Amino acid sequence: MIKVITYGTYDLLHQGHINLLRKAKELGDYLIVGVTSDSFDRGRGKLNVRNNVLERVEAVKATGYADEVIIEDYIGQKIDDIQKYNVDIFAIGSDWEGKFDYLNEFTKVIYLPRTEGISSTMLRAESTIDVKVGIIGCGRVASRFPSEAIVVSGVKVIGAYDINFEASRSLSTGDDNITAYTNIGELYDSVDAVYIATPHLSHYRYVKQAIEAGKHVLIETPMVLNGVQARELFGMAERKGVILMEANKTAHCPAFNHLMVMIKSGIIGEVVDVEASLSKLWDDDMSLREFDPQQAGGSLYELGSYPLLPIIKLLGVDYQNLNLYSRMEDGIDIYTKGVFRYPKAVCSFKVGLGVKTEGNLVVSGTKGYVYVPSPWWKTDYFEIRYEDQNENKKFFYKWDGAGLRYEIQEFISCILNRRFSSTRLRRRESICMADIMQQFMERKNFIEI
Repeated sequence: MIKVITYGTYDLLHQGHINLLRKAKELGDYLIVGVTSDSFDRGRGKLNVRNNVLERVEAVKATGYADEVIIEDYIGQKIDDIQKYNVDIFAIGSDWEGKFDYLNEFTKVIYLPRTEGISSTMLRAESTIDVKVGIIGCGRVASRFPSEAIVVSGVKVIGAYDINFEASRSLSTGDDNITAYTNIGELYDSVDAVYIATPHLSHYRYVKQAIEAGKHVLIETPMVLNGVQARELFGMAERKGVILMEANKTAHCPAFNHLMVMIKSGIIGEVVDVEASLSKLWDDDMSLREFDPQQAGGSLYELGSYPLLPIIKLLGVDYQNLNLYSRMEDGIDIYTKGVFRYPKAVCSFKVGLGVKTEGNLVVSGTKGYVYVPSPWWKTDYFEIRYEDQNENKKFFYKWDGAGLRYEIQEFISCILNRRFSSTRLRRRESICMADIMQQFMERKNFIEI
């Protein structure tokens, strides 16, 4: 049996892809198709891919030419795959002529003629109408948004609004494409979507207002501090036909997503414990919003979304119990520890604005464990560790910029593909986080230490 292997992104699957797959299939008896993962594409700087990896895999399968589909996830994998699957022929489009000659050492390389006049890049260019985005709330976080958005195709930041006009004018200074608005209604009239980075307690009002105006919404984490409000907003968004997504940069980080997939695939066995912590010492400036109880300051509201993320992603939203332990000062929690009980697992998280913690992420399983050092929420490195240290593995990734580009890219992808829930942070997971914030606000299962 002659085995053939080929690779590609297969974004916006088109006739050119189909023709190449057909020709590759004709070279042998069994065709293996490698589809690049989302994290691998991002690592190569491809932030304009419209379809996520699951959609692209299904599209390749639907052609009927692939006998087996695999995921390409790292540089050098082609050599590993050729040897692993005992491949006879490596086939690739002629636009890569000469680039893969080095593989002749391992198998026969054939460059297939490409279909002229069509490509994913051309289709994206022809179909792309830039999503016009306005920024609401022009503080510290929002100031990084324009420079992060500029590296993502399909998005154009054109406006900014803040109740303090000087803040919006400051954000727009130096960028002729961004207009500082004094009237939020005029901003809504000018944009397709909004990015909201206002103080926590105003999130609900602005998100609801934007949805009613028919605008897609990317809202800074935590989305809201009330589970009832979160359910209401997601329901409104779907009825209006607009995307509502929580802007949690860790959730969209390539390395973090790869880690979650690896753990769910069973690489450390069954997960029985997750420990996540995050802290910042800002006690030199107690005037910050983060220390104001009237503006929902405190450790859990400010930092909680991040350590909650791996727990909820790995073990789900159906926990049996959650106890919260907090040290309070001047009306805010300077430290909070939460302990979850699941049917077959126990998890904990720690957050602090006045107490310093190690800041690691550790996921314990029945076969091994994962260690992600601080700052794990900006994941660029992690280790898989086993009883036999010879089996340990280390993984390195690239974290680009401030990380907002990853959530912006997924937001634009959801808009263009009309996906109302991202697999990286599902609606039910955002709702679960809001429920936990509400539990803290209502002081349920709460113990002050």
